[in-house]
Amino acid sequence: MSGRILVVGKTPVGRRVCGLLQESGLNTIHLDEPSDAELREALTPDVDGIAVLLHDDIKVLRYSLAAHHIQPSARLFAAMFDRTAREQLRGHVPDSVVLSPAAISVPSLVAAAIHPEAAAIRRRGTQDESRWVSVTPTDDNDVTIADYFTPDGVKRYGRLGRMSGQLRAYDAGTKVLLTGIIGLISIIILDTIVGLQHAHFLRAVYDATRTTATISSPALSDDEPWVLVWATIAALSVLTFTAMFAAGIVNYLLSGRHVALLGRRVAPRFGHVVVAGMGQVGLRLAEELRALGVAVIGIEVKPDARTLQLARAGSIPVIVGDAASRSTLKAARVDEAEALIAAGSAEWDNIAVAVSSLAIAPDTRLVIRAGTGDAIAETRSLFAIGAVVDVNGLTASFVTSAMTGLEPYSVVSSGEADLAVDSSGRVAQVLSADTDRCECL
Repeated sequence: MSGRILVVGKTPVGRRVCGLLQESGLNTIHLDEPSDAELREALTPDVDGIAVLLHDDIKVLRYSLAAHHIQPSARLFAAMFDRTAREQLRGHVPDSVVLSPAAISVPSLVAAAIHPEAAAIRRRGTQDESRWVSVTPTDDNDVTIADYFTPDGVKRYGRLGRMSGQLRAYDAGTKVLLTGIIGLISIIILDTIVGLQHAHFLRAVYDATRTTATISSPALSDDEPWVLVWATIAALSVLTFTAMFAAGIVNYLLSGRHVALLGRRVAPRFGHVVVAGMGQVGLRLAEELRALGVAVIGIEVKPDARTLQLARAGSIPVIVGDAASRSTLKAARVDEAEALIAAGSAEWDNIAVAVSSLAIAPDTRLVIRAGTGDAIAETRSLFAIGAVVDVNGLTASFVTSAMTGLEPYSVVSSGEADLAVDSSGRVAQVLSADTDRCECL
């Protein structure tokens, strides 16, 4: 490709793409949300590629369609999170490359969590295909690609962790709810046993249930004072447990029920991976881990996050709370987890999660999503904080490869370089992993 490349969006990824393109010797134009006139002026006939890298999917869609209309022969890359928007753009621009940063970086995050010997674990083929491969760099800037199967022991341990999480409290509200349920059931059982002294089994159960439901109580004789004492204690206990049950069920219903007490969305007790930060990257990461047969639980600080409903639809349990809080990490049982992935969009938040996790679960594998690397590097100089995956860097390397005429299957990190791998398993391009110098005005 000998022409110019237009990069739209002065985001962190946009700046790194611009720097990599310039390092590759390509003439690059870098604009930040240009007007229609500015876009038309920039898209001269010698522009061979257009990369639209903004955080707003609607803006990405608009700029992509406008750019394609002005310069239909130019290669287009658009970074979009929303699946519906991606399908719409692919339908209008069939030869475009439309991917989310999550799709590019999640394979590396998955590998760091469950198979650190590899640089990436990703699907081979379509979304519905169950074949997975691991991509492992070698010492000579090459890679080996091999079929990957999640170890049966990991799957089995995760299933046991989910089974043991059935009807287990994961926060104060569910503790109150379960205490109320267990208390009411216990009162019915004990009252039935007492009732058997005067009636047959069915009558005893019927009277105990009606009493617990505060509908009525059986007539008791004054000849047996202990029965009267028990009935008084049982009535007061029913009052207490009923209040606890009512409070617990209201709290459970109003909480959004992102973690269930029974079924697939229970909080695993052990053998799982904790994903802290259920944004676009975190959600995609949890979905991939679940598809691999790994038990997973998410943590999200925003109770109104749009991804929570998507996670619930995908049967992924999510605890709503601050992942940097020890109480939240303990609720997710990070000390019994296989790995913790700090997948938030802000590096300092991920560092805070890492510090809290190391304090209560120093033996749990820790993976941190990075963006620029500066904050991570400063923290790393103080103490070891686990594996770091540079999401912005991998995305920038992928976009750069696509803009230089390649069709990368995957991009993986190998020391100081990122390796762009094509569908045949051959390294097609080696890119600097830390170039973010953009010299465009």
